[in-house]
Amino acid sequence: MDWRDIPKAECPRGNDAEMLQFAVDRVRQQFAWKTGGLDAEQLRRTHPPSTMTLAGLVKHMTFVEDGFTAQAAEQPLGPPWNTRSWVENDEWGWESAVTDDPEELYAEWYGAAARSRAVWAQLSADGGLDVVIDTGDPEWAQSRRRFLIDLLEEYLKHTGHADLLREAIDGLTGNDPR
Repeated sequence: MDWRDIPKAECPRGNDAEMLQFAVDRVRQQFAWKTGGLDAEQLRRTHPPSTMTLAGLVKHMTFVEDGFTAQAAEQPLGPPWNTRSWVENDEWGWESAVTDDPEELYAEWYGAAARSRAVWAQLSADGGLDVVIDTGDPEWAQSRRRFLIDLLEEYLKHTGHADLLREAIDGLTGNDPR
C-alpha cells in the first residue's frame, strides 16, 4: 500500500461538492505519504513530551473516516467501532494502535478511506451536502457539508502532526510526494 493507491481526480473548476472531495482526496494522499512505508518500531515511536505516534494517527483517522461517514449517511458504526461509545473509540484507537501489525493498520486505513470516498460520492450527488442530519442532539444537527468539512479539518490537523513526527523519524519533509 502506497500513497499512489489513493485516487485523486484533478478538479480545477468543480462545484462545491467536487472541490471538497478533491481537497479531502489530496490531503489523504499527503497523509498516506507521511505515514506510509514504516515498520512497527517507527510507527510506535513517541517523541516526548508527546505520546502521539504515527500508528495512533493512522488508527484515529481510520475511525474518523468510518465515524464521520457513518454519521453523514445516518448509518450505525460497523466493526470494530460498534462495541464502544464515540469517546471510547477515540481513546481505544490511539492506545491500541501501538500493538497493531503495521500491514493490518495500513490495510484498515486504506479500506476506510476507499469506503468513505465511495459513500461521499453518493451522499454529495444532487445537492446531498445540504441534507441536515439529525444526530439526536438539536444543538449538534448539521449538514452533510459540515461533516465533510470536519473530515477535511481532521486530516489537515493530523497530517501536520504526521509531518512533524515523520521528519523526526527519518527526515522526510515536503508538502507533495510527487
